Amino acid sequence: MRRISGAAARKYYRCPGCQQEILPATPHVVCWRDDHIAERRHWHTACWTRRDRRTIPPGW
Repeated sequence: MRRISGAAARKYYRCPGCQQEILPATPHVVCWRDDHIAERRHWHTACWTRRDRRTIPPGW
């Protein structure tokens, strides 16, 4: 897991926690499993924090 600052966030992403867009300039987190960095996902920080209380798509 790595935190991305708003200044470093330059693209649109889809959060797997809420299925909403993460807009450019929005601080968020990037997560991946073990050595599968190519399968990384961008999450809203709040969604990542509450991931254990939500239904997460298969594979997470």
